[in-house]
Amino acid sequence: MKSKEKNCCTEIKNNSNKGILSGIIYGLVPHTFCIAFILFSIIGAVAATAFLKKILLIPYFSYFLIFISLLLATASSVIYLKKTECLCASGIKNKWKYITTLFSTTILINLLMFFVVLPTLANINSENTVNQNEYLADLSINVQIPCTGHASLIIDELKKDSGVSFVKFRIPDIFEIKYNPNKTSPEKIVSLEIFKTYKATIQ
Repeated sequence: MKSKEKNCCTEIKNNSNKGILSGIIYGLVPHTFCIAFILFSIIGAVAATAFLKKILLIPYFSYFLIFISLLLATASSVIYLKKTECLCASGIKNKWKYITTLFSTTILINLLMFFVVLPTLANINSENTVNQNEYLADLSINVQIPCTGHASLIIDELKKDSGVSFVKFRIPDIFEIKYNPNKTSPEKIVSLEIFKTYKATIQ
């Protein structure tokens, strides 16, 4: 008992590198399906994207994965503290750098994915082609997507409308569209199957 108390109360070198690595992994967990969907869309793996689409259509699935990532970070902290015999108040105090690094990195990676990586990938994957000789009308729609990771899914569905020539995603949930009014219409666009799950409104 005395030995354990000594370990808990003695400053032990913090493994910050391990905390950063774990934070990155747990931060990426909520976005694995979105990233996979984008990658499979780029390489044209139709069967894979069809499977991932079913998963991404599950309401609040992304929020569940974020909860899992934070749960994993918590479990990792508990295991680390127990392994170093510091699973006590004074031990947590001594290991605050490791715990702070782990959770800060997890949250930072999530924010980076939400506001930088996924929106950028969505627009890169849109593969917009505009015919300069074709008259195009502008349309902006608001789509109730749970996170920016779903932007690629929306763009992928919008591209299936032959009248849509250009789509650009803008944080947090705006899609700017250029379309040929002779081939489609705003009403037809917002009535696509995908918008039965994620409601779209014309701005």
